[in-house]
Amino acid sequence: MHSKLIKEQVGERAFVVVFDPGDEVMQGLRDFAMSANLIAAHFTAIGACQDVILGFFDPETKHYQKTVVRDQVEVLSLLGNVAIHQDRPKIHAHIVVSKRDATVLGGHLLEAHVRPTLEVIITEAPRHLWREMDEATGLPRLKVS
Repeated sequence: MHSKLIKEQVGERAFVVVFDPGDEVMQGLRDFAMSANLIAAHFTAIGACQDVILGFFDPETKHYQKTVVRDQVEVLSLLGNVAIHQDRPKIHAHIVVSKRDATVLGGHLLEAHVRPTLEVIITEAPRHLWREMDEATGLPRLKVS
């Protein structure tokens, strides 16, 4: 994974992050957020992955139902944010991928391995965001200050 700061002004930075083949996306985003000291940010990405694990949150069980996609897929859209939860950056990401036959799948991104590249633009938010556990949903929900 390689990154570069491409814009900086008071309270806001923007980065380009390019993942290498085999990199795990969620761990890479967490590692980058830690190294860049991101407290609040949002991101978009395109590229391709394989071994993608999608999640669909079931409010009854308060767990994610998983769908595993082993094939290489095109990342049509990867959107998400970074916010502090339990004193660490937490990544919340949703992804839409297309299979070779143009079948489209999407959901909460739990895991994916880059193949051959993933290009991410991360923009730091000028306001602080954090997450607090919401007992009703069982999820760490986004708060703003």
